Amino acid sequence: MKDFSQSASLSPQAFVNQVIGHRSGVNAFSQAKSRGFGEAPVNIALSKYWGKRETSLNLPINGSVSISLPGLGTQTELALSEGKHDQIVLNDHTLEPHAAFAQRLSRFLNLFRPTEHTIFQVDTHNTVPTAAGLASSASGYAALVLALDDLFQWQLSTDKLSLLARLGSGSACRSLYPGFAIWHRGERSDGLDSYAEAIDTTWPDLCIGLLKVDIGEKAVGSTVGMQQTVETCELYQAWPEQAENDLKSIQAAILEQDFERLGQTAEHNAMSMHATMMATWPPILYWQPESVAAMQQVWQLRQQGVAVYFTMDAGPNLKLLFLKQEKPAIMQAFGKIDVIEPFAI
Repeated sequence: MKDFSQSASLSPQAFVNQVIGHRSGVNAFSQAKSRGFGEAPVNIALSKYWGKRETSLNLPINGSVSISLPGLGTQTELALSEGKHDQIVLNDHTLEPHAAFAQRLSRFLNLFRPTEHTIFQVDTHNTVPTAAGLASSASGYAALVLALDDLFQWQLSTDKLSLLARLGSGSACRSLYPGFAIWHRGERSDGLDSYAEAIDTTWPDLCIGLLKVDIGEKAVGSTVGMQQTVETCELYQAWPEQAENDLKSIQAAILEQDFERLGQTAEHNAMSMHATMMATWPPILYWQPESVAAMQQVWQLRQQGVAVYFTMDAGPNLKLLFLKQEKPAIMQAFGKIDVIEPFAI
């Protein structure tokens, strides 16, 4: 297999210190508030991020474009505390320090402790299921970085917060923004040019339908899945070029409000990404029978003249793309579906 990796010129800790600057370390205590708060939406990738060129800094092999979903996401409160371990509460449930979610959060927080003895109290609420392929990690780490910024009064720019959120979950860098966002792949080995920024346009008639097939925790997480794909899938060699072309096509479709181009490219991009997963060894298949049935229903609707497309992240759930005029037909066809209008006034 081709080696997509490259050595990072900065460790994650050095990267954080570079982004935060003089505000890091013991200096953080001087401006710290009693409590910080952050809130961020989930985002759905219209052109996908799948594969890392460097793992410790979450540097992507290709860029991506997303849309955030207002009303769905994470709210996080953060405070300095005392004790031996971070105190982490997820959806009103206090986690044991050895719980996988708590350990992952604490490892991320290690990058921001003013001293090695600093303990955090984290109270986080997700309005989407955790680890079910509905982008809860993206909103979670974006909200946590916003809470850190509020707690320590860094007053960082959004693009710098995007850099920090990327360390927790790559797609979290896009959840710092409402509406459309583009995550730049970047070229630098230190990762300082790999961040997301807003695409400054709206699309009032655009709708997203969340078709939940299974909201249970995934058997194979995205991080493990994408690295397994990069390392063992021959088909993956074609992905980076297609992904960058799809990004450009989707960005143009957004700016021109060309729905057919948006839908066709987003659906093909998602299917291509899942094809690389299936061609991985051992194979990774997030689809369930209900996922395939829903895909076939979307294709049948298009044959009947209903303009609807789908995209899928690393999970069995579909996200439908359609315009407001098609909402009655979509609701009739799928029944139990959550419809979100990202740009509704």
